[in-house]
Amino acid sequence: MEIPTRTPENTAIVLIDYVTGFANLFASQTIDENINGGIALVKIAQGYGVPLIVTLGPEVDPRGGLYPEIATVLGDHPIVHRAGSFNSFDFPGFAEAVEATGRKHLVIAGLMTEGCILYTSLDALRRGYTVSIVIDATAGATPAIHDAALLRLTQLGVTLTSWLSFASELQVTYDNRETVGVYMDIQSQAPGFAMNRRALQSAQLIGQLAKS
Repeated sequence: MEIPTRTPENTAIVLIDYVTGFANLFASQTIDENINGGIALVKIAQGYGVPLIVTLGPEVDPRGGLYPEIATVLGDHPIVHRAGSFNSFDFPGFAEAVEATGRKHLVIAGLMTEGCILYTSLDALRRGYTVSIVIDATAGATPAIHDAALLRLTQLGVTLTSWLSFASELQVTYDNRETVGVYMDIQSQAPGFAMNRRALQSAQLIGQLAKS
């Protein structure tokens, strides 16, 4: 059985509607988890050279703009603004941006699972793309609603992943020295890994002091 590996050469990341005005609408994960997942995916795109498409609603939107924490990491990367359709592909600028990457696998995350994530993913499948949803960077109105949308997608062949698992698939091994620093920085977005890293650094410092 051939199981494809996700690489920067065959994969693009799509971030949908990380909008401040949605922050009080979802309950399938915390706001901090949602923000953290979005930041991790931007860092993955930047660190591994994976094409990144970021899309939001209208440029002047009463619901607000991109999460400021994600905007800071994103820098001057372009944002594709759309009209009101739940399916991002209904806006030609989005479809053109995705097509321009030349990648056929899309790693999708954002808001809301039962809305724009679902309908954009369905149309991606219709257009011949394969899709993965980053479940810890994607949220819906309630856990049940979130899970129902994911169930529909997985029944149609969409795969689920986490942002750290996706980063690990790109990194492959700690022996890839060229990008191991990128991987460890991304890994530090996970609170447990960040705590372990600080503990290790403290132990190393204590060891150095003991030797001196």
